[in-house]
Amino acid sequence: MNPIQVGLLGIGTVGSGTFQVLRRNQEEIKRRAGRGIEITMVADLDTARAQAVVGEGVQVVADARAVIANPEIDIVVELIGGYGIAKQLVLEAIAAGKHVVTANKALLAVHGTEIFAAAHAKGVMVAFEAAVAGGIPIIKALREGLTANSIQWIAGIINGTTNFILSEMRDKGLDFDTVLKEAQRLGYAEADPTFDIEGVDAAHKVTLMSAIAFGIPVQFDRAHIEGITKLAAQDIKYAEQLGYRIKLLGVTKRVAKGIELRVHPSLVPSKRLLANVEGAMNAVVVNGDAVGTTLYYGKGAGSEPTASAVIADLVDITRLHTADAAHRVPHLAFHPDAMSDLKVLPMAEVVTSYYLRLRVADEAGVLAKVTGLLAGAGISIDAVLQREADEVGGEGSTQTDLIILTHDTREGTLDDALAQLQALPTVLAPIVRIRKEELS
Repeated sequence: MNPIQVGLLGIGTVGSGTFQVLRRNQEEIKRRAGRGIEITMVADLDTARAQAVVGEGVQVVADARAVIANPEIDIVVELIGGYGIAKQLVLEAIAAGKHVVTANKALLAVHGTEIFAAAHAKGVMVAFEAAVAGGIPIIKALREGLTANSIQWIAGIINGTTNFILSEMRDKGLDFDTVLKEAQRLGYAEADPTFDIEGVDAAHKVTLMSAIAFGIPVQFDRAHIEGITKLAAQDIKYAEQLGYRIKLLGVTKRVAKGIELRVHPSLVPSKRLLANVEGAMNAVVVNGDAVGTTLYYGKGAGSEPTASAVIADLVDITRLHTADAAHRVPHLAFHPDAMSDLKVLPMAEVVTSYYLRLRVADEAGVLAKVTGLLAGAGISIDAVLQREADEVGGEGSTQTDLIILTHDTREGTLDDALAQLQALPTVLAPIVRIRKEELS
């Protein structure tokens, strides 16, 4: 049987890794796929650099549409990124009857509904294992390995840049800005790290996982997104003293009223495996009703880890290339006519527990006033830690930090209580609120 022919759009870090791994492991991949898989055409604006990567025998062009128009190409791999030209090219490839492999989580999180519908109508596959958590096969696990389960919740460290920053802040006691500069110097953070540090990248990924887990359309616009830019070193230190570590988590959960879809810093108990994921590594915890809790851990980015996921998709498509479209695994695990209309809850309706830090006047009655106000709002307190004033502000300080851990409460209820607390004359700075995830 002739090899399946692949056209590559973009041969940067991931594209180069895909070409190298596919060439290096071609015999083993062929044994698994049942036929050869060859990248025979590459589109990149820097044709000289691209040709140097692929060598002789591979056609290199500057125009991506030339790849799509080539009748010999069976699969188009989109590694350009972004929402703009990448969307046009993916839709054009689908319209031309090509299967598509992409690592573009932003594109699918925002335009996935349109793209998957177009692919379903045309009878082609869109595979995107590389779009979430790099080399970790989490899409495969959710879509196929856990298909017997009613998924209850997913919580993941799915952005290596932010996890590296938080690990460094904790280990070295440094503030956010200092560690960010170091992360940029080491290549863990981009020159413009906004998508990473503001939680947008993680939100793209958890949006896709939520759709697959619960059979709902991709709804990035309904995700609650907070990044790590406002985290202070003292909160990381206090969390450690209380037996927690702070991680940027992507969380999606099935509850009675609908689906939670959120990204934000979270206190995770130090004894949990997820709390001990360090540096730029990724990890995803999935809880299903039959299997219980499962953990997926590995490199979430990088040339060859991400290439591993791209090639896994190429193998899947090669195996199913001649299969009836109705018998392939659906893009979002559930058949299109069986998707759920469960709503994504607004953040005010989410129920979780909290870490609160209040900078207060060091005087009698402050603690009683704060706890009394929380009790009046129906918010139950799990633990209280009050720092010595000289520890917070130095000798002779008249201010102190009051740290409160709450039991589960509705976020909207806490919002109202925090507004009342903030108005107290003895509360001297904006109140810090960090959600707490026990993951039990």
